[in-house]
Amino acid sequence: MQVNKARAILRNTTIVLTLSFAAYGQSTVLITQPINEQQLFTLQGNTRPEAIAANDRGRVPDSMPIEHMLLQLQRSAAQEQAVDTLIDQLQDPASPNYHHWLTVSQFAEKFGLAQQDLNAISGWLRSQGFAVNAVYPSGMLVDFSGTAGQIRAAFHTEIHNLMVNGVPHIANMSDPQIPAALAPAVTGVVSLHNFSPQAMLQQRAEYTFPVGGGFSDYTVVPGDLATIYNLNALFTAGTTGTGQTVVVIEDSNLYKSADWTDFRKTFGLSKYTSGKLTTVHPPSTGTNNCANPGVNDAAIEATVDAEYASAAAPNATIEVASCADTTTTFGGLIAVENLVASATPPAIISMSYGLCEAENGASSNAAFKSAFQEAVAHGVSVFVAAGDAAAATCDRGASSATHGIGITGWGETPYNVAVGGTDFGDTYAGTNTTYWRAKNSATFESAKSYVPEIPWNDSCAGDLASTFLGYPAPYGTTGFCNSSFGANFLDTNGGGGGPSGCATGKPATAGVVGGTCKGYARPSWQAGVLGLPANKVRNVPDVSLFAADGVWSHYYILCFSDTALGGAPCTGAPDTWSGAGGTSFGAPIMAAIQALVNEVNGSPQGNPNVVYYKLAAAEYGASGDASCNSTLGNGVASTCTFYDITQGDMDVDCTGKIDCYLPSGTYGVLSTSDTSYAPAYKATTGWDFASGLGSVNANNLVTNWKTVAP
Repeated sequence: MQVNKARAILRNTTIVLTLSFAAYGQSTVLITQPINEQQLFTLQGNTRPEAIAANDRGRVPDSMPIEHMLLQLQRSAAQEQAVDTLIDQLQDPASPNYHHWLTVSQFAEKFGLAQQDLNAISGWLRSQGFAVNAVYPSGMLVDFSGTAGQIRAAFHTEIHNLMVNGVPHIANMSDPQIPAALAPAVTGVVSLHNFSPQAMLQQRAEYTFPVGGGFSDYTVVPGDLATIYNLNALFTAGTTGTGQTVVVIEDSNLYKSADWTDFRKTFGLSKYTSGKLTTVHPPSTGTNNCANPGVNDAAIEATVDAEYASAAAPNATIEVASCADTTTTFGGLIAVENLVASATPPAIISMSYGLCEAENGASSNAAFKSAFQEAVAHGVSVFVAAGDAAAATCDRGASSATHGIGITGWGETPYNVAVGGTDFGDTYAGTNTTYWRAKNSATFESAKSYVPEIPWNDSCAGDLASTFLGYPAPYGTTGFCNSSFGANFLDTNGGGGGPSGCATGKPATAGVVGGTCKGYARPSWQAGVLGLPANKVRNVPDVSLFAADGVWSHYYILCFSDTALGGAPCTGAPDTWSGAGGTSFGAPIMAAIQALVNEVNGSPQGNPNVVYYKLAAAEYGASGDASCNSTLGNGVASTCTFYDITQGDMDVDCTGKIDCYLPSGTYGVLSTSDTSYAPAYKATTGWDFASGLGSVNANNLVTNWKTVAP
């Protein structure tokens, strides 16, 4: 595998921490009491909502092997604050530590658990019969294996067979417990179940809004992407991702690499001859926990990530980092942990999977936070899809929202960019022909310019949909949601966004923010931008890109030729190929744009949000920049870094008693009466939950980067 320039620079710029770094001493010992198996501490918030009597099919055999579990550890509060203080300094141009990224050994030395604590934890696991496969170099994670019987004895919870909607699963039936003496240093087992995460991919919609008496599609291919988000100016100037690597995280290999090659050839990307595709199964230190997953039903997600990362950085190396799922651990998390812990961490990581924050589990939420925290300390830029269920992530795939507000538990950390989703507003405005021409006969693009954007929203509860189709409102007996045609749009599909509400703690009701739930605190960089709510928590998304699945006549084309898994042959006109949407597209595209940033700046940049929010604060000012309003479409100013999306909403239909306008049993839009924690949000001037800072002019983002990150 080629080691790109960014990795080499990352390695060579981690040796200078000469001043304030010295102030961060060794971690203090946290485990100070004898381990007493009779004095237990409950790790709350770590039981799946499906683990109930109605789904229970009995305990699994004690002999059932459960390999490569991950035990997430934790620092003292003082050390946790020290990590974040140094991370802020690494991103602060005024600090002597600016961009002097930590090596893995430096991070472990200053911020890993004390060796005495690691020895105590490993010793306890072994005393319970577990095999300790590896302690990660960070000193914050332990890989261990055992059996269901050993889990029952050590963690005081039983692993049972479940049947959920006709699908068999296994899961722990109660929150794990550990000796209280270990509690100061242990967050918990990341996962004791096999419920899979959700790929943030939405297949092309079956139903669309009628346009001009019929149905017309204006599909998006790489050339359109380059026109709409002004990548062409960068490509013309020679900024194409040369020497950069974008790592996409998967738990499947590509169906076949020829799909990627055919995609590039068909859409005119093969002329960028430095562009390469590699597949790796990143190993960890001391254990082979990253098995080759082969090809499975997640192959389409790997295809989207690899193809559209290549579309935005055509001369970059696209590295598919895939690990097989273990019995209870998502292979993608193993891949992330192993890459971050490697001697040369990658400069850019993209991940397009997620789970509802309130259902993901406190330990799993903490695992992603810890991994991404270490990543940015190494200078890595991490991009994560914000989700495909609007503000109702805990109801993804349902016909209506019943759990109230909920966001992804993987992409809401303070250390990653959360990428939301938009649609194009030309169909609503009746201006399709203003923005689209006949397709180029050679490379099939048809976009003429930037196209006005609206929040991606497939639900009948959206105001734009009901207005467009002539209904008086989305709700009520004469509303769109209660019409025969509107019944096709009873769903929660839309770009994800909302406040962090249950990163830690335990909900009182499964999947509903409440009980002891708390969101992540607002990071220091998420400030100063018009529109940010007055709450004190992390808010997502940060930025958004086109992610629609066809309801308003627009979706992406990809080459995925596995017909057994719903693909299509990549022959003939691309309009006959596979079509899809979802924030799965936005994450790798933004990661690839970061590759262009890194190429121009000559080094890794760490957390891009630090720069995004400074640039947005300058652009939007105290009242917004009307010349950057997305509704202007081709009239938007050429100087905009962000396109401010101000029209539309991400409302979805809602039933029940949680955050619904209407009484239980009738359809309505989610409430917006609470401006800080409303689970449905309208696009407004500046930052908003529907699209974050908005979408981007890639050329201006790259060009303006050095104005705030010299």
